[in-house]
Amino acid sequence: MLGDHMTVDVTETISQTVHPAFQLLRQHHVEALDILVSEYKHKVTGAVHYHLATDYDENVFLVAFRTQPMDSKGTAHILEHTALCGSEKFPVRDPFFLMIRRSLNTFMNAFTAADWTAYPFATQNKKDFQNLLSVYLDAAFSANLNPLDFAQEGIRIELENGQPVYKGVVFNEMKGAMSAPSDQLYHQLAHHLFPETTYHYNSGGDPKDIPDLTYEQLVEFYKTHYHPSNAVFMTFGNQTAYELQEQFEKLALHKFTAGTTLYSKPEKRLTAPVEVTETYAVDGDELKDKTYHVLSWLLPQASDIKLRLGMRLVEGVLLENSASPLRHYLETCGYAQSTGPLMGVDDSNFEMTFYCGVQGSNPEHAESFRDGVLNVLREVAAKPIDSSLVDAILHQIELHQREINGDGTPYGLSLILNGLSGAIHHNDPIQIWDVDSAIAQVKEELQDPMWLSNLIQTHLLDNPHRVQMTLVPDATKSAKEQEAEKARLAAIGEKLTEEDKAEIIAKTKALQERQDTPDNLELLPKVGLEDVPADLHIVQGQLREIICNRMDTPLNLYHAGTNGIYYQQVLIQIPDDVVKSPYFNLLSILMGEVGAGEYDYLELQNLQTAVSGGLGMGASLRSKVDNKDKISAWLTLTTKSLTQKFDAIHLLKLAFEQLRFDEKERIIELLQQRKTRWQSRLSGAGHSYAMQIASRNMSALAQRDYQNTGLGALNWLGELVTKITQDDAAYDALIAELKHIHTKLLQAPKQFLLVCEEHQSERLVEEIQNVWDKLNVDTAAAELTQVEQENDNEHEAWLIQTNVQFCASAYQAVEVSHPDAAPLMVLAAYLRNGFLHSAIREKGGAYGGGASYDGNACSFRFFSYRDPRLAETFKDFEASVQWLLNTEQQPHQLEEAILGLVASMDKPGSPAGEAITACYALLHARTPTFRRTLRERLLHVTLEDLQRVARQYLIEQTPVKAVVAPFAKRDELQQLGFTIKQVN
Repeated sequence: MLGDHMTVDVTETISQTVHPAFQLLRQHHVEALDILVSEYKHKVTGAVHYHLATDYDENVFLVAFRTQPMDSKGTAHILEHTALCGSEKFPVRDPFFLMIRRSLNTFMNAFTAADWTAYPFATQNKKDFQNLLSVYLDAAFSANLNPLDFAQEGIRIELENGQPVYKGVVFNEMKGAMSAPSDQLYHQLAHHLFPETTYHYNSGGDPKDIPDLTYEQLVEFYKTHYHPSNAVFMTFGNQTAYELQEQFEKLALHKFTAGTTLYSKPEKRLTAPVEVTETYAVDGDELKDKTYHVLSWLLPQASDIKLRLGMRLVEGVLLENSASPLRHYLETCGYAQSTGPLMGVDDSNFEMTFYCGVQGSNPEHAESFRDGVLNVLREVAAKPIDSSLVDAILHQIELHQREINGDGTPYGLSLILNGLSGAIHHNDPIQIWDVDSAIAQVKEELQDPMWLSNLIQTHLLDNPHRVQMTLVPDATKSAKEQEAEKARLAAIGEKLTEEDKAEIIAKTKALQERQDTPDNLELLPKVGLEDVPADLHIVQGQLREIICNRMDTPLNLYHAGTNGIYYQQVLIQIPDDVVKSPYFNLLSILMGEVGAGEYDYLELQNLQTAVSGGLGMGASLRSKVDNKDKISAWLTLTTKSLTQKFDAIHLLKLAFEQLRFDEKERIIELLQQRKTRWQSRLSGAGHSYAMQIASRNMSALAQRDYQNTGLGALNWLGELVTKITQDDAAYDALIAELKHIHTKLLQAPKQFLLVCEEHQSERLVEEIQNVWDKLNVDTAAAELTQVEQENDNEHEAWLIQTNVQFCASAYQAVEVSHPDAAPLMVLAAYLRNGFLHSAIREKGGAYGGGASYDGNACSFRFFSYRDPRLAETFKDFEASVQWLLNTEQQPHQLEEAILGLVASMDKPGSPAGEAITACYALLHARTPTFRRTLRERLLHVTLEDLQRVARQYLIEQTPVKAVVAPFAKRDELQQLGFTIKQVN
């Protein structure tokens, strides 16, 4: 059960729940989630509707289409963008982004997957739900698809200095996405693993193929794919299915007759394993230790729920943690630095796949990699698998099934997305939401001790549809791709007649005029400030005290509907010298990953899997609410488990208190893994790094984060790994530093946090008291190495492996308790909505851009994301302020900016997540009074406030600029006055 708030009335009669246009096919109560799932079919078109009935007031809607492109032109992805650029009832240029501003939504987006495209939203406000539903349904089923919107969002040619250039939002988005080695690995592998089906192609679009897409092809794809007969509707919340279906019928479905439903096709099977070598782009001449090796198998269809769960168990047995045999081999093989980004079962496609791989290797190890993996599989498959290990993996599956997520993505949407693949492929999503019957079937099969071993033999060892790929770095590939694009454009340019050029110029002008023409906002529905709830919902807890090491210690207890799971945390106040130490972050890498007490790391890994949802160490850091030169810093030790498993509480204490520093090979291995994975993920967070660099000296926390988590810290970690690998003295010095930090944290003041269901709380509090009563603490003082802090305000440009830029400008601002924090927050949203979105995304071609006030960095920041431009973007940042001060402003713009901020502040989380957030807020002096005061200030910001803070903080200061960019931009950045640094 999910708690008292989570009940479903399953006695509701069919006449109340079924609209006449729909037929009820079945209903199923998912006991573990206490949700009633109803499956309906639209009588005329065959559209499917799954409704997940709860009494949650955050209602979720999603409509998805089966989209199966047979090329890599990005048709499905560009259509996803273009469909949201105006429709029959809402013929405005940008209804999606306009509705984000006119809504109290808790989620709005659109997704393009390999073989489906989905349009989801969520909101707690019923009026808002109706508004969004009308816009989404019209966009999905009656999109205008203006050719100029296709040119803006997809691909177009413009003339610069008389020469043709490619522009388009998706074109630049995919240039950025495909610069990440992990994306290149996935798409190049899929090209070989799926020789004939839609998965052979890149549904997002390959930048070299996107220019081949025509507007006519886009329109034809819309006609054949975006039809109710090819659609799946999914809804979650406390609205009835009847209410929803009434709107579906009235707003969209009544216009349609039966159409074509797409079905997925099985892939043509390989008769023998394939080995291929491909390349990916890197900058620099150092190619050593940059190769990826991956093995992949195509498995049977995902519709076989028993096999699907069985292969999940196989994945757990082989890869769950560092003690699992295949992961252990890959982590300790000696010819690679880390496991690869593709690991385990992917059951989201029509047919399942299994992957394993390594990164940070070299091409000559391909054979060793293949033979090593196959040998591990043979060893595991040759004998029964330990039943206690299988039970531990089943425990993880049950924990995952029961856990109510919803802190990033709304809980209802998480459930919907879990089941969507099944519905898209004409399978049964209810089997995915309710795995209890499948678990029962699997447990029957497990009576045969060789069942899982036989699955490994059948679907991996004896499966000829296996592809091994070696992905090798190529320092010339990026330049070759750029030259190929230039050559293609030059060839186009040579063939352009004067008439052609005039037509391109005319289309460019027409697009600019369309972008500059104000939309008639009266055509769109909206909510207003009058629809904002009067108060901010904040979860209240109880403050208890327990004895820890002979001292009274606060325990923050929160009762929540957690569905039989408890969340326990230890909160430790971090000393100033520890939080500023670069070694502090390394300690968090080790806890739970090295041994503790009598257990070596392999034994501890298996224990975690058996009794908990894992052990974690992290840090919750904020600037002091009233002093930017001070940091509020708390260490968080975290675990969760099913309420009958108290061992997790013991294990958390053991792993922290008795953390072992004697496993040298393991510690070096973990630091190497962190470095390699960090390097591989840079391009997806380029805008975050750019903002961090620009605001690095604007608060103590900003400086700390730049030094310890920025791009320079990655270089420092790489150098450290090299030193400790080669020099025993350097390794000993590292361990001494980590021990000092560990001692200081054991000595530091502590609090406890427990989130659980009320009827379980007393037993759990008693257990925490018993476990933490005594703590082994060294009372001797520990001195840390002092680290020199940089304190310059130069404009910095960091070069990384990417094909696009990420730009940022930062201005010194105020602490979050200052009365100007609220107008600065509104100012950021106001400039984004009114100027920056159009200038940077629509006209400039970047995937994204905007502004933000950061109360931790105490700064106001402009940023762009996956941006083809440099100097022009910085001019747009400055122009946005002049636009605010020197042009007439419309009243609705202020209301929209405030609405978005309040909606974000009011956004619900999971029951446990809301409790944890409330506790952390108190730790950092963000009391309920403080949070409500900030919300009230936001609601009363005026246009005059915005103009005042813009002059005071932006006009009267010189910003610090930063760029994260490709290596090829070095000369241009130097000419613009940036100090050049690079990731090694």
